[in-house]
Amino acid sequence: MAVALCLPLSAVAQTPVEVAPGVYALIADLGDVSPDNRGVVGNAGFIVADRAVLAIDAGVSYRFGERMLAAIGVVSPNPVQLVVLTDPIQEFHFGAPAFQDRGIPVLAHRDAADLIARRCATCLAKLRVTLGDDEMARSRVVVPDRLIDASTTLQVGDRNVDVVYLGGGAAPGNLAVLDRRSGVLFAGGLVSLGRIPRLRDGDLQVWIDALKGLEALPAKWIVPGHGPVATPTAARQTLAYLVALQDKVTALYAQGASLPVALQSADLPAFRTWSLYATLHTENVQELYLRLERADLRRDRP
Repeated sequence: MAVALCLPLSAVAQTPVEVAPGVYALIADLGDVSPDNRGVVGNAGFIVADRAVLAIDAGVSYRFGERMLAAIGVVSPNPVQLVVLTDPIQEFHFGAPAFQDRGIPVLAHRDAADLIARRCATCLAKLRVTLGDDEMARSRVVVPDRLIDASTTLQVGDRNVDVVYLGGGAAPGNLAVLDRRSGVLFAGGLVSLGRIPRLRDGDLQVWIDALKGLEALPAKWIVPGHGPVATPTAARQTLAYLVALQDKVTALYAQGASLPVALQSADLPAFRTWSLYATLHTENVQELYLRLERADLRRDRP
């Protein structure tokens, strides 16, 4: 229900918040991965139908996947039919093997699965260093059981659920999940509220276009990948940040500013209060500046 908007964020996201009848969110910490938050920095959720449950994202570790399954079991005795991974970034998928080991298949976009296969062994090794072997015990790189290349509709018991692909954006293979009955949209990594989104794996223009595409969906509530449950118009905050980043860095680059000058001058005061502004915004400025520089070099080649 609407009360989800005013509940505090949970550092370990163990208590499901009912966003609408039968639709629940597990709201994570807004900070970076740390032992204090057990790496739980990406939201997850689930949809309860009359005979089955659909899980959306699976968290940062096998242990989180187990906790998520336990939380689902408290809410409903129905079996989990499927897990949909909305994003290939580490905080959304290392818990998926906990579902697979119980015979529950995992769905992802093909591009997301490719990125996970190419890079996530390194991510897992770093998480073991940060969080410890105990917290990351049994965690492994997930190999999705089902791959999609385009939007699709799932029949989950008596509910129709749309898995929406808008070209990626925040990372290859980004998906959103819309429960038609309730109008709850799980936006995954496409939407970040109160926390600076990370450009590293994203295509900035595709991401901007994808956020505009989300506005066309008949959503009543939005569960972002990072941040609290909100009304759909809140996604415009993420869009505003990305557009401001694009405009600021592009202008500085066009003026001939060096990278150090750009890093000092690309402040966006409207977003200073967002979590990880000092680190992620600086990282985003550098990433975009270097992309512009590489594009210029390619154009200059004979």
